[in-house]
Amino acid sequence: MARRLVRCMVSALTICAVMAPAGVGTAAAAPAEAGSPTVSGPVTGGGGIPLVFSSQPADALNGTPVFDLASVGYTQSEFFLEGTANAYSPTSALTTDGHWTVQPSSQAAYKTRIVVNRPVRARDFNGTVVVEWLNVSGGADASPDWGHTHVELIRRGYAWVGVSAQAVGVNQLKCPNPPLPTCPGAVSGPRPGDAARYGSLNHPGDSYSYDMFSQAGQAVRDNARRVLGGLRPQRLIAAGESQSAGRMVTYINAVHPLAEVYDGYLVHSRGAGSAPLSQAPLPTVPTPVPSLIRDDLVPVLFFQTETDVAGAIGGGGLAARQPDSSKFRLWEVAGTAHFDLYGLQTALTDTGRRQSVTAWFDSMRNPISQIGLFTCASPINSGPQTFVLRSAIAHLDRWVDGGPPPPKAPRLQVASVAPFAFALDANGNVRGGIRTPAVDAPVATLGGLGQSGTPFCSAFGTTTPFTQQQLDTLYRNHGKFVANWSAATLRALFAGFVRPEDALNLLVVGAQADIP
Repeated sequence: MARRLVRCMVSALTICAVMAPAGVGTAAAAPAEAGSPTVSGPVTGGGGIPLVFSSQPADALNGTPVFDLASVGYTQSEFFLEGTANAYSPTSALTTDGHWTVQPSSQAAYKTRIVVNRPVRARDFNGTVVVEWLNVSGGADASPDWGHTHVELIRRGYAWVGVSAQAVGVNQLKCPNPPLPTCPGAVSGPRPGDAARYGSLNHPGDSYSYDMFSQAGQAVRDNARRVLGGLRPQRLIAAGESQSAGRMVTYINAVHPLAEVYDGYLVHSRGAGSAPLSQAPLPTVPTPVPSLIRDDLVPVLFFQTETDVAGAIGGGGLAARQPDSSKFRLWEVAGTAHFDLYGLQTALTDTGRRQSVTAWFDSMRNPISQIGLFTCASPINSGPQTFVLRSAIAHLDRWVDGGPPPPKAPRLQVASVAPFAFALDANGNVRGGIRTPAVDAPVATLGGLGQSGTPFCSAFGTTTPFTQQQLDTLYRNHGKFVANWSAATLRALFAGFVRPEDALNLLVVGAQADIP
């Protein structure tokens, strides 16, 4: 059965070859409107490694070993950026449509850092750099989008740059080890930093974060020989998840028209509003709720999980919905949570081999409720978010390079707004949205709501494995399960929501699974 599926998949891969990124494209570099900072590095000293939770080659949260980037033909380096950044103030009212006009209002000196993961060999580079606004919700820089998309980035030859854009992240880096009580806190208290390595950094406050992010992208363009080891960037895609997505929305609406550094945006998991344009110690300039994303400038792919649509994180997720357009796509994905077990665990060791897909499948059958610092009341979501995010990056890359826009996707079905409830199928999985075999040939109920426990657990969703009786009722024998799983996988592949390599692995793992 597995061999027949592989032969079938070879044909499918041929048909879907058009889905592959175009390689080094012809998109012109954005005009250099943003300031170009002084770049120094590669940075050495201190503990000897860049501190970024869920990035390679070390997990700065708890020291968990992760795979060596050299094993997949990549290398990691770190650089300091130094310059003068602008804060901004509006020249007219900030409206819900996101078409905002702002102007520089003050300046301040800064010094921050970027972390770079790139192909070692120039011929492996596809010309695209994904620049991630590092997330500081946990009191330290984290890279959730690298974690969820790195398999696709590595196999297609992207470079990735993580930017310490916010004060919390920079200040945490400067903490000693062990940390002082005044260091930024996390779920278990202040986190250690590396004062010897990062003591010279200086962040003037998050009002200046937007221009710092612009200048980070400009540094990649202007100093590619140093920052990218001589690789020549053709496209820059900005990405941010959760708290960073809220700042990304404000950046797109207000700052992109002035800076024009990035060619496209991945906005991943946001609520209805966006981050303030300015904040203490400068005058606070809040943004409206909802704040839609302007769709008149460059391609934007807006990616939402069940948790986000329900508004469980950030509030009012339904109000963030807006129609697709020539420069905007909204993807809502069934069976997903704001963050999940893959991002918390599997991503740290996933080099793109089939065993990671096997581990993902097994986690739906044997989910866990405790991992690291987190102890949740129910097993954590083991949904398919990573597979769809990988496809999102591939489509966005082709789009900004002049290719077709990503496919339009159905919205998740909502049964009621007050109280909020999704429309569910007979297996307890949500109806509508982007479909994958995880929800169309299920072995568990996967959801983004109903979780509780230690801080952050509400973002992790739930997994409820089917009982043996449920599996026997759904799938009379192994052949029926394989047929259903394979059909659902191929539907997701041909719809453009799963990458060919992942679809092949999903087909083989499904054929080998002991179901029912």
